Amino acid sequence: MGVPAKRRSYHHGELRAALVDTAVELIAERGVHAFSLAEAARRLGVTVAAPYRHFADRGDLLAAVAVRATEALAARLRTLPDRLPPEERLVDAAEAYVRFAAEERALFDALFAAGVDKARHPELAAATDGVLAVLAEPALALSDGDRERAETLVLSLAGAAHGSAALLLDGGLCQDPEAVDHAVRKARALARALIHGRRHLVC
Repeated sequence: MGVPAKRRSYHHGELRAALVDTAVELIAERGVHAFSLAEAARRLGVTVAAPYRHFADRGDLLAAVAVRATEALAARLRTLPDRLPPEERLVDAAEAYVRFAAEERALFDALFAAGVDKARHPELAAATDGVLAVLAEPALALSDGDRERAETLVLSLAGAAHGSAALLLDGGLCQDPEAVDHAVRKARALARALIHGRRHLVC
């Protein structure tokens, strides 16, 4: 018989944050589609009705996890050196994205694999703006101040980094440091290619 999951303790009045923490734990253990509000409540030792004081349904809880994930990604990007040339800042951002996916798989899956309806959750769009804001300045510098070109560059870089991360995770290799480093090199090369041309795809 399996050992019961350890109950997470939380301070009175902090149930909402504790539910988000617990959802992250359950996603890490079982995948983004394999947990329920009732299960999170049981792990916390509260009634199955208690989560509904904070979340209308499981989708609302997943949206809160996705917001946390987006904020964590933005925070990681903000730690990157801002004195580097614009190109290097964007290349470093591509690397940070892939490493975030490998190191924070549960958060990454909640953000991209949970099927959260962003139209129902404007707070998620607001959090995403925080990520894009980090990339906007170097992208504008590389686009001669043209906002449309800068936006296209940011979206293209995000797509390239996401593709590298998705291939890494789909292969189940995020625990292999060599595989992560290989995915990082590919993401950096793709970023340089988008900025300067396809000759930079060789890595």
